[in-house]
Amino acid sequence: MELLDIARDAGDAAITMQVRGEVDSSTVDGLGAELTAAVAEAQTHPARTLIVDLNGVTYFGSAGLNALLDVTQRGETGGVAVRLVATNAEVVRPIEVTGLDHILRLHRSVDEAQAPSEDRR
Repeated sequence: MELLDIARDAGDAAITMQVRGEVDSSTVDGLGAELTAAVAEAQTHPARTLIVDLNGVTYFGSAGLNALLDVTQRGETGGVAVRLVATNAEVVRPIEVTGLDHILRLHRSVDEAQAPSEDRR
C-alpha cells in the first residue's frame, strides 16, 4: 500500500496538486520532488499559480511543514503564487501552532484558492 498519492492537473486557473496520505520523513522526498516539478510547470502557466490541496492528508509531520515552506519560497523566487487548501486538523493545526499560517496561504477550497483575491482563512 502506498503511503502517499499525488496527482497534478493543469487547469485554466492554476496548476493544482492533490495530496493524499501520510506526509512524514519517509514520504517527504517524493512530495518535495513533485512540488518542485509543479512550481516549474506553474512558472510557464499563464496564471503562475500553484494550488496544493492537502485535504486528503491523514498525517502531516514537521517534514511536511519544511516542504511547504520550501515550495512557497521557490514559488516567490520564481514568481509563482503558492496557495494551500486545507481544512483538516492534521494539516491546519501544525501550521497554526507553529505560526506558519502567516507565511503559508491557507484556503478552505480549491475554488477559493483560485479566486484572484488573497483572502486568508
